[in-house]
Amino acid sequence: MAKNVTKKQDNEEESLGKFILDVVIMMVVILGAFYLVFHFVLSNDEVSGPSMQPTFEDKDRLISVRNFTPKRNDVVVLLAPKAANDTPGAMYIKRVIGLPGDKIVSKNDKMYINGKRLAEPYLNNKYKKADNDAGHTYTTNFTYKVPKGYYWVMGDHRDISKDSHIFGPVKRENLVGKVTFRYWPFNKIQGF
Repeated sequence: MAKNVTKKQDNEEESLGKFILDVVIMMVVILGAFYLVFHFVLSNDEVSGPSMQPTFEDKDRLISVRNFTPKRNDVVVLLAPKAANDTPGAMYIKRVIGLPGDKIVSKNDKMYINGKRLAEPYLNNKYKKADNDAGHTYTTNFTYKVPKGYYWVMGDHRDISKDSHIFGPVKRENLVGKVTFRYWPFNKIQGF
């Protein structure tokens, strides 16, 4: 009888040890998968500053996809160019306006790409109205031809955004992610 009790205790100890080992292995696999996904496929980003208002506010939390083909109006996370960057490694969030080879003209708060007016419904906001009411243009006037391998990016809050109209076009390799999902704050959860 004592041998049966000892065997039972050994089996219970083995079962507990095996369970703990299984849990540890499962946690390592899950954490490893999350690391790989968020290191190579997705990025977890936080908006810092007002340059994309009202589309994104300061402290919004976003998920972006690392491997993508930039298209006009995509919201992207980019490595800030050295010309605009006060902090090495800083990341910006902007909207792709011009593609390689595009001729961009901004005149009287209207954007033209290759001679055609660009619809920008995301600019119909209180910030633009305040500038227009004050007699100022919301987007400075300029003309630019985007070189091959570069993209023209701008913030949605144009009058304060540090973007391509200040630092010029951005190399493709500096566009690190396309914003696909906002998960914070919860009342603004949205896919893009």
